[in-house]
Amino acid sequence: MVEAFVRLVCPECDKEWQDNPAELPGLRTNFSCPGCHATRRLTEFMRTERDLTTVEQFQ
Repeated sequence: MVEAFVRLVCPECDKEWQDNPAELPGLRTNFSCPGCHATRRLTEFMRTERDLTTVEQFQ
């Protein structure tokens, strides 16, 4: 079985990381950067449209 991942980037500090889309909260839920703790909607952390589409498939 292949594991999916999405690429995230913080709009505040530009920290980049990958996460399992099945473990992320809903797209409209507030989410905090593990680096600077900036809090925004999860959609604002998506690096690309493809990452957003991947997360939508797991919601």
